[in-house]
Amino acid sequence: MSSLSLERLVDPSSILRNQGEVVRFALHFFVDFQNLEEMFAYIDAQAGRWEFESESERKAFADDLLRRGVESRVISMTYKDPQEVLITHSREQLAAAVIGVRASGARFVYEGLHWSLDVATYRDVFLTLRERWKSSLNCWSASASVAERVLSNWYIIREGISLFGADYDSTEHFWQAVKFHPEVELEDLSEILDRIQAVSWGPWLEELANDQEVYLAHTYSVEFLKQNLAPQRLQFFRNKVDEYGRTLDGPVRVLQQRAPEEPWRLRFTALEEKILWGDLADVFHLLYYLTRLDDGRFRSPALEPVLEALVVHHFDGIYLPGYLSGKVGFISPEFRRLMLEIWRVKFLEMTRFREVIRSTEGFRLLHFLNDGDSPDIPIPIYVGFLEQIRDLALQ
Repeated sequence: MSSLSLERLVDPSSILRNQGEVVRFALHFFVDFQNLEEMFAYIDAQAGRWEFESESERKAFADDLLRRGVESRVISMTYKDPQEVLITHSREQLAAAVIGVRASGARFVYEGLHWSLDVATYRDVFLTLRERWKSSLNCWSASASVAERVLSNWYIIREGISLFGADYDSTEHFWQAVKFHPEVELEDLSEILDRIQAVSWGPWLEELANDQEVYLAHTYSVEFLKQNLAPQRLQFFRNKVDEYGRTLDGPVRVLQQRAPEEPWRLRFTALEEKILWGDLADVFHLLYYLTRLDDGRFRSPALEPVLEALVVHHFDGIYLPGYLSGKVGFISPEFRRLMLEIWRVKFLEMTRFREVIRSTEGFRLLHFLNDGDSPDIPIPIYVGFLEQIRDLALQ
């Protein structure tokens, strides 16, 4: 039984703790908070930061951030009690608890300079969230549910999976490996990182972050680059590339494939695939992509050495012989649809996984990770593809 009360869950001032540690939550994965009051202030600032054609549009923008932030607090990656509390209370109990957070005589739960939160909106966010999650599965690798873990790309496949002529330990291994051109080697990554580390990225990132059209269309990508172009993060990438360069040799894509001499010895875990190879490749591809926006409006002489190296080492697209023309854009429908192709193998051709995805009939499939997204395949598209594959498996 959860020790968390419904009243504490919906109280904007409460800070949730798990085993003594503060349970933080986020918007855009990277902008994190201790409690909902902190998030309300952030939403108010964002609502005032941008221009809108009407006040109703401003409110809709802020209310969407509210919905996503509350979901991030409740559907935690580290603490299951909030979700349990939400779905084990009735609508009436939940509504009463939310109404109770408003101070006596107050009109709003929160009243800021640019956005105010009325109790009806706050209540409806929680009620909608309860309906969304009472019959949903969050398909990610650390779930307590077997089906949710198996449906994650991070699930390690003991026998390996053969995709486009090579074997991989998981679909995540393939998805990140394919972002590297077949001929790119570790020393090429070192060259690119040398050039990236020579640039002061603050002014360029601020230019992106202050452009309303670009930031609102690519919020996750801009926040991702803020984190991953920080000096300490770039040094992390560099240290890892140097470390593996001392023990491994060959194209980076091949290194991420299943080790043929020891098929059950993971060269890289699925987590390493994401936070090392995947994040590093995403930095390279996003730099190329964003500097080409609006006929190169965000390109500058200081970035030319970086962009030259990215093109020379083929981070101008995804190169995969045997798929369409052999090259597709990083942020493109064609690259995103590649996910369907690899899931056809895992969930339709591999019997044991087909049985698992069929067992989820009647549940909504979701993939919610602290309001995170992805530049290569946005979460709504990802989930839509997963549902398509399940429909095919059920047929």
